Amino acid sequence: MSTETTIFIGVGIYIVLMVVVGIYASGRTHTVNEFIVAGRGLPVWLCSTTIVATWFGGGTMMGASGAAYDNGMLGVIADPLGAAIALFLFGFFFARLFRRLRILTVADYMAQRYGQIAAMAITATILFSNIAWVGAMLVAFGLIFETLTGTPLIIGIVGGALVIFVYTAVGGLWAVALTDFLQMVILVTGLILLLVVVLVDVGGWGAIGPRLPADTFRLLPGENTAEQWLNYLRAWTIVGLVDLSAQTLMQRALAAKSEQAAQNSFYLGGLGYLVFGMIPVTLGIIASVSMPGLADPESVIPSLAIEHMHPVAVAIFVGALLAAIMSSADSALLGCASMIANNVLPLVKRNPSDRLGLIVARTSIPVCGVVAIVVALKIQVVFDLMLDANILGLAAIIVPFILGVWWKKANRAGALSAMVTGLSAWLLTLFFAPGLPADFIGLGVSLLTMLVVTPLTQKIDPPRMLFDSEGRVVEMTDRLGTLPLWKQAGS
Repeated sequence: MSTETTIFIGVGIYIVLMVVVGIYASGRTHTVNEFIVAGRGLPVWLCSTTIVATWFGGGTMMGASGAAYDNGMLGVIADPLGAAIALFLFGFFFARLFRRLRILTVADYMAQRYGQIAAMAITATILFSNIAWVGAMLVAFGLIFETLTGTPLIIGIVGGALVIFVYTAVGGLWAVALTDFLQMVILVTGLILLLVVVLVDVGGWGAIGPRLPADTFRLLPGENTAEQWLNYLRAWTIVGLVDLSAQTLMQRALAAKSEQAAQNSFYLGGLGYLVFGMIPVTLGIIASVSMPGLADPESVIPSLAIEHMHPVAVAIFVGALLAAIMSSADSALLGCASMIANNVLPLVKRNPSDRLGLIVARTSIPVCGVVAIVVALKIQVVFDLMLDANILGLAAIIVPFILGVWWKKANRAGALSAMVTGLSAWLLTLFFAPGLPADFIGLGVSLLTMLVVTPLTQKIDPPRMLFDSEGRVVEMTDRLGTLPLWKQAGS
């Protein structure tokens, strides 16, 4: 049996398993609440696993390994290093408060704090970001099949998308969480297997280390210029800061069964992501010595698998690659569907029924997915597309989001002004200084604007309070992630 046939059989089994899990999860998904936040009943083991799986996508597996292949550790500042920091920060500063709010989307929070214009701004930003993110995952999906089986890129992209559409639309967050758990088991098994085999074949780290460039593990810019440092700081913030406002993270906090479960799930998720995220990075660095001159560095992981593994093991590892991609793409599509059903639909039809909301949520998944397919076919670069998905969030959204949680004076006038000036600064920098990180410049302008405008507009636009889903004022004290890690809070 050929390697290609073995891979197709393994992938077929994997796809059937994901669809079966989705159908099983559909039995627990009858309302919009269950579809978006799984009835707010995820335990720590499942919530933390789905956090890691959501973060660990094609960007990490394909993009980060390729970036490490080209640029060593400086290439992976944004992901996995910055991305892992985002999980720890969310667990410490945001998870408990958002679980306490009992809302459904990040736009619900922005609407309460700053009004509908701000809510629509973050909705548009997240839809843009998530669709671009899904596009990056689908490119990774297509690259895997093209590299391992010779299947044309477009077939891999469209085929992978169809599978993700089915189980995500049928089962919602329950399906995503359960498939994430299975995907993480396959992913971790495949990654560890590949790392061990590659290390044995190349003669161990002792044979690789001395042949690496001296700056492989450098974590600071090589040139002490303003442009270098601005781009360096942008790398830390484009994921590590912006994704604090991600609907995919918010959904996990809202779906956890308690504040303590939400907090601890992000701590465990951050640790797990950092540990497992460094495996593709390590493989990329090893391949820069053992397989120099790759035409497409983002294909380094499947190239290593073909070079070093038995066909059956390759089939298992392809399952791991697909697990990484699907676990991110399904969460991003679910985030889009959640915001469309919960925040866009009411603008079209006042007080929509729960049944209509569920229909719209399920229908939105393939609709957004088709747009993502178009994006994937146009761009075809995993890592750049994944990072550029966050440009609007960094330039215009993240400052009002964070200050709305941690600054009592934060108001609508300051937030909207910050969004407008941040976006304007981004556009102007793109035009007049294309060598600078335009979105990071927008971040600075946005922060300065909100700090200036907010105190000046307190009387004409007083800050708004936050309420939970039942209309009760939310307690804003005791919200840091300092609950016991293992014992039940209050015991």
